[in-house]
Amino acid sequence: MGDTGKEEYKIHSFDTEIQQLLKTALKDPSSVDLEKVANVIVDQSLKDSVFSKEAGRICYTIIQVNNMPMMALVNPVYDCLFRLAQPESLRKEEEVDCLVLQLHRIGEQLEKMNTQRMDELFSLLRDGFLLQEGLTSLSQLLLLEIIEFRAADWKMTDAAQKYYYSEVAD
Repeated sequence: MGDTGKEEYKIHSFDTEIQQLLKTALKDPSSVDLEKVANVIVDQSLKDSVFSKEAGRICYTIIQVNNMPMMALVNPVYDCLFRLAQPESLRKEEEVDCLVLQLHRIGEQLEKMNTQRMDELFSLLRDGFLLQEGLTSLSQLLLLEIIEFRAADWKMTDAAQKYYYSEVAD
């Protein structure tokens, strides 16, 4: 976990101007228009699902540099999460994994900034878990785990830890 300024991000698919905007946002978020940054990240994530995981890393780093940028990122981040909570995305383990990982990282902060949208997102996740056909066992497990994680006030209970991760420890 070194200096975030030295961390490499996969932004080479963007033109030079956008690459510079993202690099500046990662170093000094207060010096750029974060709404523009968020829109660029969301647009690229919606076009390229593989980029979604990288988008989460970029947003997470920007938030760590200065917590204020989170305000500008709240709605675009929710938009990405809602995209990942759609039925076609829930059928793809990689997208479910990305969704759950981001909720573990920033779900509690997002909820504090907009509880209503988090409630709507988790309504989609519950419906997906209960009603969605074609989910893999791993996707079902990940969805159940994140639903319980939020229900436990964004903490992992000892019982949940043992249930979900005892196989990993063995």
